[in-house]
Amino acid sequence: MEETERQSGSAVVVSNTSAASLSLVRALGQRGIRTIAASERPSPPTFASKYVDERVSLPDPHTSLHDYRDVLLDIAARPSVKTIAPVREEDVFVLSKHREAFAEHVRPVWPDLETLTVAHDRVALVEAARRAGVDAPETWLLDEVRDWDRRLISKSRYGLVTDHYVDGMQPDAVHPTPNTQYIEPGEPPDVEDLIERMGHVPIVQEFVPGTEYTVRALYDEGDCVLTTQKALRRGYKYPRGPSIYHEAVDIPDLREAALALLDELEWHGPASVGFIRHEETGAFKMLEINPRFWSSMPCDHHAGVDYPLYYWHLANGVSGPFHPPYTPGTASHLLRGEAVHLLSVVTETYPFVPRPSLGRTAAAMLSSLVTQPHFDVLDRDDPGPFVRDLWNTGRSFLPSRERE
Repeated sequence: MEETERQSGSAVVVSNTSAASLSLVRALGQRGIRTIAASERPSPPTFASKYVDERVSLPDPHTSLHDYRDVLLDIAARPSVKTIAPVREEDVFVLSKHREAFAEHVRPVWPDLETLTVAHDRVALVEAARRAGVDAPETWLLDEVRDWDRRLISKSRYGLVTDHYVDGMQPDAVHPTPNTQYIEPGEPPDVEDLIERMGHVPIVQEFVPGTEYTVRALYDEGDCVLTTQKALRRGYKYPRGPSIYHEAVDIPDLREAALALLDELEWHGPASVGFIRHEETGAFKMLEINPRFWSSMPCDHHAGVDYPLYYWHLANGVSGPFHPPYTPGTASHLLRGEAVHLLSVVTETYPFVPRPSLGRTAAAMLSSLVTQPHFDVLDRDDPGPFVRDLWNTGRSFLPSRERE
């Protein structure tokens, strides 16, 4: 694609607190592509970026998915808009469920609803992984478990809890999903209470000790056109949690497993396939698919891979595969998350995972900041989002009356 052609048109980036939103607008804006940041929040960090050309207010998808869809459709209908980039489950769900309506205006670079349903339903996803020859933790529905004498975890069956997946839910609603529950051997949970809090019958899986990895990929109608990998070095919580210090890696067996699963699903668009590597056996076990752009995408950018550019290419009819330079060993920090990680070490206790030493954790953190001075939000060329993120974080600790 010629430079002038690639730069014509606008990209809509749904913007929340995820660093993926910011990475998208920075990468596209630096290429001269006009960016429209859209959010239901009044002041997400992305809105403060100098690479945002227009800021648009969205309805809250948790209040009304229909209103959210309608406003996104209105934006997509603009002649200049060439694509919409999803960064959370609500985004990709609306885009997939109403794929034909959006396809009247932009070229969909996301899965159809049938494929998304498999990705969002962890029971169906484990079955798909087995068909593809990909290992996964033992998985049951909560009300089917009979043996509680082992280390288990319970979490939502669905990546997004809506009436599309759960019978009896109020239409147009999104049910908040409680955090993962750790279940000690011989201490079965209150099944009815957990089902009520989850809003459906959740799943139970064997607890697998080890390090989390993800394979990120961009697919074009069943064909992989770009892929990278990430190791979680620190999460929000000391056992794991969302990644806040992440390292680009290159492990052939990991890539092979993830692409086998995505090939089985005939994937289209971006995806991040999560795995856990068993600390004793070294085996990779598939955990989930995030069917949209991932929060730690700045790590890929620092390692040389510009996913937003190639997403833009696909949206404009340019097929891959793409072969950008890739530098494994590059790591990136979410500074706000590093602070939360230290707080977790000081104040929290989790089953199955001993609390690490605060001194060793802090020393490792400081060392990594020196050896890997790459950041998800902080950027000297575009400091506004980092300042806004700090301001928003500080305001979140104030009483609600003082925030107004």
